[in-house]
Amino acid sequence: MKKSANIKHSECGTMISSVRETISVINGKWKLMILISISSGNKRFGEIEKSIPGISSKVLAKELKDLHGHKLIKRIVRTGFPVVVEYTLLPYADSLKKVIRALSDWGNNHRKKITTK
Repeated sequence: MKKSANIKHSECGTMISSVRETISVINGKWKLMILISISSGNKRFGEIEKSIPGISSKVLAKELKDLHGHKLIKRIVRTGFPVVVEYTLLPYADSLKKVIRALSDWGNNHRKKITTK
């Protein structure tokens, strides 16, 4: 990454701190995929798990709890028989839409760059 004249040395620390905070919330390879899955209409645990190849039930449960703690998703328990648990995005999760789109676009461009001879 080129050094930008637009970013002053004093702003560098602030930017690093902000990026570190963001990464601490969306870290790992599963959280963003879970948010994408829920935003695509998968609300129940089994639906989310099936939509994300390679994720284990244990990891999914942990990541859902973390996302709930960061106020990105809501856990809804519907009583009855059987009890149904659903997950929905909270409005705050919308603040990640641009980030997810930018990561998706970058990933597509990167794939093209490294596979083009």
